[in-house]
Amino acid sequence: MSDFGRLSLNSATTKKWTLAEAVAGCVRAGIPAIGPWRDRVAEAGLENAARMIKDAGLRVSSLCRGGFLTAADAPGQAAAMADNRAAILEAVALDTTELFLVVGGLAPGEKDVIAARARVADRLAELVPFAVDHGVRLVLEPLHPMYAADRALISTLGQALDLAAPYDTSAVGVAVDTFHVWWDPQLRAQIERAGRENRIASYQVCDFNLPIAADALLSRGMMGDGVIDFATIGAWVRDAGYTGDIEVEIFNQDIWDSPGDEVLATMKERYAELVLPYA
Repeated sequence: MSDFGRLSLNSATTKKWTLAEAVAGCVRAGIPAIGPWRDRVAEAGLENAARMIKDAGLRVSSLCRGGFLTAADAPGQAAAMADNRAAILEAVALDTTELFLVVGGLAPGEKDVIAARARVADRLAELVPFAVDHGVRLVLEPLHPMYAADRALISTLGQALDLAAPYDTSAVGVAVDTFHVWWDPQLRAQIERAGRENRIASYQVCDFNLPIAADALLSRGMMGDGVIDFATIGAWVRDAGYTGDIEVEIFNQDIWDSPGDEVLATMKERYAELVLPYA
């Protein structure tokens, strides 16, 4: 029998489910952890969300997401900081120490990538003390380069580690998301570096499907349906010392349109076959 003790459902995978439905689905499927998105938490109400997850006996592997730190104007920067401080407090209420940050893309009309990345570093420096005071680790998630302009100017694990370097490992970590980093020729070396620096805060799995969807955000697929070598990447993450939860996070319209319980059943099968043997 497979051990699903580290498996976590990221709530984006069952997008049409409410948080209550996702929690109940995890219980039925024997999945012990959930990684909720903030919109689902807000719909349920923060206190109610925290209570229903706890009462179901689930742990919260992470909270998605904060970030979007690249505003060029003072009001935009202030709004981003307020939202991220709120996200940190939500993480505390949900009893998770891991808050994902998607750092943001270019400001409207901007073409200066260097300046935008500098603003990410500046805002992170402002946010870290608040996160530390509340016992929350900010998890930098590099995204595939096709999302650099609008979602994340951090595209590689190496960039994320460089951005995290000034801070204690308990304050800033990094995520290894197979969809976003599988292509990187430096991936093995950077995973090894992340292990040495004790920075790996999350391992997320899903596949990279071809052809790319009309909406590139929806090109993530169930493990085994695309081009990613989970055995190799999983072994690198394992050998780097990561022993935490493994989240399945999928944005895919066909999966969203499928019955949630069927999605979780397939997720468990693919996890047991393609991920767990190398984790």
